[in-house]
Amino acid sequence: MTAIPDHPLIEAARRLADDVLSPAAETHDREAVTPEAIAAVKASGVLGVNAPAAYGGAEAQAAVGREIAEILAGACCSTFFVQAQHHTPVRTLATAGQEAEAARERWLGPLSEGTLLAGIAFSHLRAYPKLPVRATRVPGGWRFDGRVPWYTGWGLNDVFLLGGATEDGEVVFAVADAREQPGLTSTPWLQLAALTGSRTVGLLLDGLVLPDDAVALRTPYERWAMDDRPKNTNTNPAVFGVARAALDLLDASGDGEAKETADALRPRLDAARRDAYALVDEVPPAERLDDRLAVKTRAYDLMRAATTAAIVAGGGRAFGLSSPAQRLAREGLFLVVQGQTAEVRTAHLEALRA
Repeated sequence: MTAIPDHPLIEAARRLADDVLSPAAETHDREAVTPEAIAAVKASGVLGVNAPAAYGGAEAQAAVGREIAEILAGACCSTFFVQAQHHTPVRTLATAGQEAEAARERWLGPLSEGTLLAGIAFSHLRAYPKLPVRATRVPGGWRFDGRVPWYTGWGLNDVFLLGGATEDGEVVFAVADAREQPGLTSTPWLQLAALTGSRTVGLLLDGLVLPDDAVALRTPYERWAMDDRPKNTNTNPAVFGVARAALDLLDASGDGEAKETADALRPRLDAARRDAYALVDEVPPAERLDDRLAVKTRAYDLMRAATTAAIVAGGGRAFGLSSPAQRLAREGLFLVVQGQTAEVRTAHLEALRA
């Protein structure tokens, strides 16, 4: 396995996982991630792991962020998924140009320090040239109209990064308060087969106006898409975290065959992890996409094998709602489709046919 970096935030993530997230994971899954859990996430420092040091973040190497993601996802995927949204607004504000200066100075510090938690609402942009959320220039700002089909962390996030597209092919991202307000309402929580506790809703936009000083990014759609498309070909670290947690269940079961199964699967999981992260660290983002997709589907297979093994080893008891085995299996299924693009879907189905 790739060497785990030595960083204090990794130890903080382990404490957060052991003391707060793992004990509450089944409750979070069935009911909701609590404000108390989010307060613990904020206090741990993990929200600033890759944020710029100049704004109060840790500016740690990418491998540290990946290890933290694995730890949190393996402990409670619902909480992991809520906090996972936060890192995109941080990166966007940190790397955007002059048009984001006002938004950067207002929000990047609190987001990097972890006093504010951010969400995201822009996956609908991948439907372009359809315009699920339309951005229109108005005096002093931008008006957003349409529907965000999927927004995670409602009631837990402080702010969110909203993306819309214009009629002439520009995408506009702006920071908004994560609360109902004129032009913004939410649906009830979506009832999901897994991660219902992530407080995922739809957002209804009917004339939400955000000022120019809330703008985080403006760019032609094709330029944004060129950067966005390769991202989902990479393996989500959460896949390795959930698989690792399932193997740990096998090890802890006290059953010899279960442990043998974990011993057989772990080296294969480690190899997939090593290959996936090498592609991220050593290869330019837009290159070797087929290799990235191949290792991603390999990781899915191993996660499915690990979570299924945890169910098999647990027998009928594994289907009790208090059992982590059934939760991990459902979380694994969720990760298979989370962030899925047409390219990822095609590659995964081809691999399953093979």
